[in-house]
Amino acid sequence: MSNRRKFIGSSITGLAGLTLLPAINTFASENNAYQRQTTGKPKLRFALASDIHYGQEGTNSEFHTTNLIKWLNEDHTKNHFDLVIINGDLVHNRIDLLPEIKKSYLDKLSVPYYTIPGNHDMANAQIWRNVFGYDDKYSFEHGDIAFVLANTADTNGDYMCPDNAFIKSALDKLTDKKIVFAVLHVPPVQWLEAEKKTFLNCPETVALLHAYPNVKAVFHGHDHLLDGVRYTNKLPHFFDSHIGGDWGTDYRGYRVVEIADDNSIYTYQVNASQNPVLNNNKF
Repeated sequence: MSNRRKFIGSSITGLAGLTLLPAINTFASENNAYQRQTTGKPKLRFALASDIHYGQEGTNSEFHTTNLIKWLNEDHTKNHFDLVIINGDLVHNRIDLLPEIKKSYLDKLSVPYYTIPGNHDMANAQIWRNVFGYDDKYSFEHGDIAFVLANTADTNGDYMCPDNAFIKSALDKLTDKKIVFAVLHVPPVQWLEAEKKTFLNCPETVALLHAYPNVKAVFHGHDHLLDGVRYTNKLPHFFDSHIGGDWGTDYRGYRVVEIADDNSIYTYQVNASQNPVLNNNKF
């Protein structure tokens, strides 16, 4: 996996039409303290975490899941979260563990949380509704900011493009919102040749997201080695590393997004497990 990381890191900056925002290593230091770049209280502050892989054999998934809840609750106590999004792969090929991770871990978050399936959750709308009380694709609003979340895999764990009819219907209803964020576990675009087997190729989805000016960013999980930003045209796609699993970045962490009163958006990756490879972006 380290070779794959090297390939991605060395190849991505040379791609035509792909721009990376500057990386600034000003993240978690001792006691998970980091310097926030916004002043005053944001009108919305939320976190995204993905790829817990609870129940994966050969990993200490209980430890990693416990850490996630601890890290997010500590961050909430210090800085306040309005909500948390868990962006897929909550469990590892064990849909029977979804009720357990909800009751024993996620329900212990001190803030409202939202989830969406990943390919290892092997879930459809009925399964997700039975566990979490809502479908595998939905939208929700927080004042003049809205979120559209959709499933990108089937019950066999095979990747599938999200339901574009649903996304269009949701976005049509949210045109009055200042900011809309899309949340898709598996990215709908293959930036690199090597990603043909790991990412989706959904040009209709990408075109749809580009068609609405208030869609400001898309958030993905899935690739545990990615923790930065990529672009389709001017639309940023952000990744958030991983929490569990047996591969990925050396550290385990999550992404924070803060929206100021003037609707400027600041996002940064939190190095929750205290290893020193991070980035931040303002867009």
